[in-house]
Amino acid sequence: MDSVLAVFSPDIIFPVLMAMTFGIFVGGLPGLTATMAVALIIPISYYMTPLAGLGMVLGVSFTSIFSGDIPATFLRIPGTPASGAAALDGFEQVKKGKGSLALTLDLFCSAIGGLIGILLLILIAPPLANFALKFTNFEYFWLGLFGLSMSAVLSKGNMMKGLTSAVLGLLISTIGIDVTTGFPRYTFGNIELMDGLGFIPVMIGLFGISEVLKRVQQGASKLQLPPITEKVKISPLEALRIIWQNKWTLIKSAFVGTFVGALPGAGADIASWVAYGVEKKTSRNSEDFGKGNIKGVIAPTSANNAALGGTWIPALVFGVPGDTITAIVLGAMLMYGLKPGPLIFTESPDLVNGVFSIAILANILLIPIGYLGIKAFAFVLKMKTSVVLTAVVLFSMIGSFAIRNSYFDIYVMLIFGLIGFLFERLSVPLAPMILGLILGPMVEDNLRVGLIKTGGSMGQFFTRPISLVLFILIVLVFLGGPALNLLKKGFSKHKTEE
Repeated sequence: MDSVLAVFSPDIIFPVLMAMTFGIFVGGLPGLTATMAVALIIPISYYMTPLAGLGMVLGVSFTSIFSGDIPATFLRIPGTPASGAAALDGFEQVKKGKGSLALTLDLFCSAIGGLIGILLLILIAPPLANFALKFTNFEYFWLGLFGLSMSAVLSKGNMMKGLTSAVLGLLISTIGIDVTTGFPRYTFGNIELMDGLGFIPVMIGLFGISEVLKRVQQGASKLQLPPITEKVKISPLEALRIIWQNKWTLIKSAFVGTFVGALPGAGADIASWVAYGVEKKTSRNSEDFGKGNIKGVIAPTSANNAALGGTWIPALVFGVPGDTITAIVLGAMLMYGLKPGPLIFTESPDLVNGVFSIAILANILLIPIGYLGIKAFAFVLKMKTSVVLTAVVLFSMIGSFAIRNSYFDIYVMLIFGLIGFLFERLSVPLAPMILGLILGPMVEDNLRVGLIKTGGSMGQFFTRPISLVLFILIVLVFLGGPALNLLKKGFSKHKTEE
């Protein structure tokens, strides 16, 4: 109870409100992602209590995911990748003069979908944590590889590019002093690399600087966005009435979003498209989707915020990030001296209950803050994008330097900014690299400890029931899709011959 009441203390509620406001600003500007917003907020949260820091992350992620739907609806330019599906029917509503209706539905569905995702997190996480207590080094080794395999397969681009990105992340995680032998690895005699590469500079570079470079590369003609003329005027009661008429679409999409979000490497980006696809496939009026269908507005925005709750399930229970946002969260928790995993529910119950409380509060506050964000969006777009991008670079440099007071971390950020830019030009996804960087130590440490326990034998990695199930799942992740395609081709060929 004390942890719930602590959420309303000034040293927690004010940082959360500021982070939510910042999230509205970042999410509403096309090209600036929710992951980027979280990466920029982490250096500030480092100087706060763990609960206040995690509260800021929750606040900025929920508002930036919603705010990305604003330009997606008005301009058909997704503010964040998770808003891609929202651009389809939302923009068609604007063309019909119903943009205010679409965005108000967006706002309420984001808040309600987010609450459903958090409630499912509260219900599922504790019993799942009890099951996770049965995990040993053998199971955690396969679980880490399962998370990497899912991220490689589910990321945009082909599977090999996703796998390449994940392997590079694993290699980067090995830089520094080997904890077991005390021998420096891949440091090339550089003292700055003895502690490994800083997680925050790498993250900010990949998702912050790379976005700036991409926008600048597009040319000055695309740096400024067209103005918005429509005014938002709609009764909240009318919006709630429409939502009630489509309540099963909202509930179904929120459950789909939570489930997809709980898959390591999937996240809100994929959840919104899956929910949109499920709704379209099951709708009686599927031909109306993409033409301004209300269900096409409700489904993706209910799913992407619900997915945020889902991503915290593997992050808290197993210490495996559900997406790049929770990957940053795990890095932050380690900085705070916290160890995510099943024991966190018994060792830090106040922190867990506080996180749950802040998540619920953030979704409730999303409605008034999101409404103000909609009103302010036209004003924000009047700012020159070049000014915004310059501010992003400045904050990125400050954030990278602040953690260790090291200029070397600024160089790391800039180098990984270039790497991120080149990877995106080559359609190589960045999420698997980040998950590789986070999960690398987990995979390596559990493999080593497991081999020490068995005297170098890999037998128990395959003979223990849970380990065997996880291994089979990994095989299915990589071979299941191609195998199904071969079966379909064989079945089609057989039918043709008949």
